[in-house]
Amino acid sequence: MTAATSNRKIVEASFHVRFAETDMMGIVHHANYLVYFEEGRSEYSRQFGAPYADLEAMGYSLAVSEARVRFLAPAYYDHLITVRTWVEDIRSRSITFGYEVVDGTSGQVLATGQTKHICVDRSGHVRRIPKEWLKNFEVAAEG
Repeated sequence: MTAATSNRKIVEASFHVRFAETDMMGIVHHANYLVYFEEGRSEYSRQFGAPYADLEAMGYSLAVSEARVRFLAPAYYDHLITVRTWVEDIRSRSITFGYEVVDGTSGQVLATGQTKHICVDRSGHVRRIPKEWLKNFEVAAEG
């Protein structure tokens, strides 16, 4: 599912590509898209009243268990890009986010992706996502 076809709440985070994020071909290195996804997740969490720092303060983390990126067009140094983020799936112990990275000027989709996160405690054991943190995401995912 893409952001364009979803009825779910979508959060956008926009920023310019830094020179350090490009490779010798002058385009954004593929690994940086996962960093862009992280920026999108962080902004999503903040906007829905569930900052990731709050989850960590409760003694939990969301470990990345799956990551997928599909590259459609390149991004270049100093281009304005926008990361669109939404929740695709919520389970008792996991949450899956969807993403689109778009050219901030033309709106062209540059990449799409997903990340799945498993809730773990400080000992690394899989745990249920705390309800007080998760409730904000459930409302957002329902649209």
